[in-house]
Amino acid sequence: MTTHVNGFDELRALVGEHLGYSDYLEVTQEQVNLFADATGDHQWIHVDPERAAKGPFGGPIAHGYLTLSLVPVLLGGVLKVDGVAMGVNYGTNKVRFTSPVPVGSSIRAGATLASVEDVAGGVQVALDVVVEVKDAPKPSCVAQVVFRYYS
Repeated sequence: MTTHVNGFDELRALVGEHLGYSDYLEVTQEQVNLFADATGDHQWIHVDPERAAKGPFGGPIAHGYLTLSLVPVLLGGVLKVDGVAMGVNYGTNKVRFTSPVPVGSSIRAGATLASVEDVAGGVQVALDVVVEVKDAPKPSCVAQVVFRYYS
């Protein structure tokens, strides 16, 4: 379920609140291969399913940074901010890759609104995000991501 807010004041009112979870998204070998091509990271645990099957994870896994790069897509199903001219990714304050994302698994993100601070022309929003693999015992990625919304 998506949390809809209209403008900065409604965002501020949600600080400290868990905003919900995204739908699940399958991570495919094609996505992993395209990410490897884009970044130059062709390590066998990501792109060689036969070799990876004999490796420490029992199959290929997504790059940690691929998982992180999917956070904005996943958060689109968690938070929708209306009444702003634009929003931009601003960065991360902390990221940890705590468990692998096996290729073929499905991930979702949950988010808590950590802070909203005024910046020139808008606000800076920090979200505490947890990315989970469906049916896995622990999260795959925990991060505080930062966005800026401008009026």
